Amino acid sequence: MRRVYVGYKAYLRYAGVIHIVAYPSLFISARITRTRPLFLSQEIPGQGPFPAGIDGKFSLTSEKPQLLPVLKFILNNEDVGTTLPPGMPLLDFIRYHQHLTGTKTGCNEGDCGACTILAGELLHGVLTYRSFTSCLMPLGNAHGKHIVTIEGINMLPALNTIQQAMVDNAATQCGFCTPGFVMSLAGFCLSRQAPTPENAVTAVDGNICRCTGYKSIERAAAAVAAQLVGRNNEEPAQFAAAHQLLPAYFSGIKERLKRLLLSLNGELTPPSGTTPRFMGGGTDLYVQQPEEIQEQPLRFLFGQEMLKGITREDNRCVVGAACTVNDLLASPIMRTYFPALESYVSLISSTPIRNMATIAGNFINASPIGDLTIFFLALDATIELSDGTTTRTLPLRELYKGYKQLDKRPEEYMTRCWFDLPDASTGFHFEKVSKRTHLDIASVNTAICITMKGNLIGTVRISAGGVGPVPALLTDTAAFLIGKAPSGAVIKVACAIAQSEVTPISDARGTAVYKRLLLEQLIKAHFITLFPSLQVELLL
Repeated sequence: MRRVYVGYKAYLRYAGVIHIVAYPSLFISARITRTRPLFLSQEIPGQGPFPAGIDGKFSLTSEKPQLLPVLKFILNNEDVGTTLPPGMPLLDFIRYHQHLTGTKTGCNEGDCGACTILAGELLHGVLTYRSFTSCLMPLGNAHGKHIVTIEGINMLPALNTIQQAMVDNAATQCGFCTPGFVMSLAGFCLSRQAPTPENAVTAVDGNICRCTGYKSIERAAAAVAAQLVGRNNEEPAQFAAAHQLLPAYFSGIKERLKRLLLSLNGELTPPSGTTPRFMGGGTDLYVQQPEEIQEQPLRFLFGQEMLKGITREDNRCVVGAACTVNDLLASPIMRTYFPALESYVSLISSTPIRNMATIAGNFINASPIGDLTIFFLALDATIELSDGTTTRTLPLRELYKGYKQLDKRPEEYMTRCWFDLPDASTGFHFEKVSKRTHLDIASVNTAICITMKGNLIGTVRISAGGVGPVPALLTDTAAFLIGKAPSGAVIKVACAIAQSEVTPISDARGTAVYKRLLLEQLIKAHFITLFPSLQVELLL
C-alpha cells in the first residue's frame, strides 16, 4: 500500500479554484501558505479525487505501514468507517474525503468558526451535542460520535428554520461564514440551554463575520431562540426533529449511537509496538504542530468517561483530566464555590473551543499563559499522573521545571486533579488582559486565593502568567502579605515585591515594561474586587 501526499496549492490548481485572484478573501488560509500535507488515500496513487499525474507536491512511500485502527462514527445520516490516520484533522476528512465542502477552511486556528460542526455523543445515556471547530479536531475524536456538517441539517427543497431566519434577517452577505453560524445555532437548538436571545448569541461567539456587522445575525439568533420556547423538558433532538427545526433522522440518532457503541471494541488504541502521544481536545497541538501530529501514533483521552466528571469528595473538588472548560462552567460544584466563574470563562476562548479544550491539555501544554493553569495554581491544585500501571501525585506548582519542561515521563498522562474547596473566609479572583477582550491569548493573566483570619491575611496564593518562562506562583509576594491587614500601602509594597519575582519578555503581546505594569494593575484589581474599601487608596 502507498500513501499519497499533495500540497494545498496543487489541490487548488486541480480543483479549479481559478477565482482565487478575483476573490482572494475567500481563500486566505494558513493551509495555502504552509502547504500542510493532505492525506488522499491509503491505497494506490491516483485513488480518490486526484489523478496520479497531477502537477503538485508528491511523496510516495511504499514501505509497509503500521496497521491503523478502524474509526467508526455517524456522519450526518450515514454510518462511516475509515482506517485513515486518526491524527488527520476532521476538517480534511470532511472536505477532501467525503467531499462535503459546505464546511469551510478559514483560519485553521479555531478562531473564525467557518469550519464549525456538531459532535453528538451519549454521556451517561443522554444524547448531548456540542459545537466543535473541525480544523482543530483530530479524526480520532470522532470515534463513536455523531458528526454533523451543514449538509446534515438541510431539509431540501426548503430551508430549515435556522437557515430561513438567516435569510429573513439579511444575516448573510458573502456567505463564506454562514455555514459556521448556522451550525452554531443548530448546536444551540440541540442544547439544553434556556431559549433566550442572549444564550443564542453566546452560541455564535466563536464565529466571525466580516460583512454584516453582526446585528442582523443577532436578530436571526433571537428568531431561532423564539422557536424553542415551547420545548420545556423534551429531549432537544426529538423536539428539533418533531418541529422540523432539523431533519427527521435526528430522532433516531440516540438508538443508532447505542448500537454503534456496542459494536466498538472499547478505547481507540494506537498500533502495537508504538509509543503513542496523548491527545486531549487538540486545541493547542493542532495550532502549534499540525504537520507533526498527523502521522504520529496517538492515544485519545478526550472521550474516556473515566477521565471525566467533577465531584466532591469530603472537602475537596476532584476534576477529571478530560473535563473541558465548559464542563467546569456547567458544574454545580464549581458555580457554587466560584460565583463569578461565568465572567472568568467568558475571557477564555469561545464556545466551540471551550467545548474541546481540556484541563489536562492546558496543564501539560505548559504554556506560560495557560488560563486554566493560572486558575488552578492559585487553588494549590494537585494532579495525578499515570503510566497505565502505577500512579503518582504531584502539586501542580511542581510540574513546571522550565519553559515547556515538565516533571512528567513520556509514558505518563494526567488522570485528574483536585483542590480544597474554599470556605466562607476565602476569596478567589481571576483576571486576564489580552489585545482583544475575547478570543485571544493573554498578555498577562493572574489569579488569587486569599483566606482571612479576622482582619489579617491568613493564607494567600497569587499566580501569574505571561511574566516568565513558566506559569508562576508569586511566593515572595505571598509571604510578605501573610499576617498583614489589607491596605493600600501594603498592596503597593506587595506589587513592588511581585516585580522582583517576574522576568517578562517583549513579544507580540506586549513589551516587558507593559507586562510589568499589567501585573501590578491586575494585583490591585484582585484586592479592589475582594476588598472594595481599598479602591480609593489603590487608585490614588
